[in-house]
Amino acid sequence: MSINWKSIAAAFVLILLHHPAALFAQDTAQYKGMTVNLDEVIVAAKRIGFDVNSFIKRVEDDTTFYRAFKNLHVVGFDAINDIRILDKDAQIKASLFNQTHQEVTDRCRVMQVSNEKVTGDFYTRKGNYNYYTAELYGNLFFTQGTVCVDEHGETPENATGSLAKHKAQLKQLIFNPGKPVRGVPIVGQKVAIFDKDVMHYYDFSISAENYVDGTPCYVFTAKAKPDLSRIDRAEVVIDELVTWFNKENFEIVGRKYALSYKTMLFDFNVKMDVQMTKFNGLLIPALVAYNGTWDIPFKKRETAVFAAKFVNFTAAK
Repeated sequence: MSINWKSIAAAFVLILLHHPAALFAQDTAQYKGMTVNLDEVIVAAKRIGFDVNSFIKRVEDDTTFYRAFKNLHVVGFDAINDIRILDKDAQIKASLFNQTHQEVTDRCRVMQVSNEKVTGDFYTRKGNYNYYTAELYGNLFFTQGTVCVDEHGETPENATGSLAKHKAQLKQLIFNPGKPVRGVPIVGQKVAIFDKDVMHYYDFSISAENYVDGTPCYVFTAKAKPDLSRIDRAEVVIDELVTWFNKENFEIVGRKYALSYKTMLFDFNVKMDVQMTKFNGLLIPALVAYNGTWDIPFKKRETAVFAAKFVNFTAAK
C-alpha cells in the first residue's frame, strides 16, 4: 500500500490554516479584567507552576526601573554621552559628545568631564543648555560640583518652582512608563495602563525569549490595539511597552517603549530603549537610547536623539 504524501501534506496545511493552534499551543489569562495572551512556552510553564497573575502583579507594582536611574547617584562609573539636536530635515544642528567619570565618597558624588566636543548652539552665550532635551539629560546624568544624597538615597532638588516640578514630572513620565503621573494635565492618568479605564485600549501578552545579551527572559508586552477608533486613540499615550524579565530572578534586564500624544496645545513622540545591568546588588542602566520630538507651549519644536552608555562601576569610598 503506497502512501500519498502530497495528500497528507495538503491536509496538514488546511488544518493549520483553519486551526493554527494545532501547531502552537496558545492560551489566555485574566488579570483584573484584562485578557493576556500567552505563547506556547508560557502555556507550558503555567502547567508546571508558573503563576501568571503573580507575574503580572509584579510587573504592575514594579518600581525598580525608575529606581535604577536614581541608583546612578550612589555608585561611581564612566559614561559616554552623545546628544544630538536635529532640524526639520533630520540633520544635526547642535550636539554634545563627552566622557564623564563619577566618583562617590560616603553619600556625595563628583563628576569629571573629558573629551568634550560641542557643535551648533547647544549652549547659550551664558553657558546654559539651549534645548529642553539637553537640560533634561543634564539634570538626569550630569553632576555640577559636589552633590549629596540624603539617608534615603534621594538627591534634594536645588531648583524650586514650576519648572523644577515640570522636570520631575517629565522624568517620571519618560522613565517610569505605565504609572500615573500626578499633576500632569490630560496625559497623567492616561499612562496608567493597568487602570481599568485604560487597559481596554491595549493588547497584553506574555512570551518567552532571550534578551539581546542571551539572558533567558519572560517578556511582558502592552501594545495599543491596532483597530482603535479616532476617539479611543486619543486616550492612548503609551503606544507600546515591552519589558524583559530575567527568568531566574524576575529582575528587569531591558525595556523598550514608545509614547506619543497630540493636542492643539502640545504634542510629543518618544521612543526609548534601556538595557540594565547589576552592580553590588543594584539595578543600574547600562545603555539608554532615546529618539523623540516635543512641541510644548512657549518652546520651539525640539527633536533629539541621545545615547548614554555606563561602564566601570565602582562602590562608594
